[in-house]
Amino acid sequence: MAQPIISSYPLPMFMLSPGGIDHNKRSDKAMSVALVPVTTNTNKQAVMPKNIVLDPGWFDGNRTKFEDWWRGMRLFLKSNRVMETDNRITVILACLRGGVVGIYVQKKLDELDKELGTQDWEEFVKEIKTMFSNKTKAADAE
Repeated sequence: MAQPIISSYPLPMFMLSPGGIDHNKRSDKAMSVALVPVTTNTNKQAVMPKNIVLDPGWFDGNRTKFEDWWRGMRLFLKSNRVMETDNRITVILACLRGGVVGIYVQKKLDELDKELGTQDWEEFVKEIKTMFSNKTKAADAE
């Protein structure tokens, strides 16, 4: 049996908690990373990290934090290969918590329950950016 080949590129550091990865804690110490085997074209198994992008965490409606959270969410979706529009929207809605964003999620869930078929990704992105992006930052840039 062939020995696994481990890539030497740097991986993000995170803390493991009893329940799994705690994305809110980071460490400079080397930690173990969840690895999954990947078959290469030479029929040897390479070990690749399961996910190298951390979960961006919750968005609570703080407009000054939206751009960073949104960038992190887009990277998280791409890294986890969440490509279907309905799944992308569901993941994003699941990460919105409290206050105004909680009301927005409930409204959106009610809409999704009534609609049949796939949602429009571009429309959703435009809507969420309009609702939560920092408008004063955009005005200052002009």
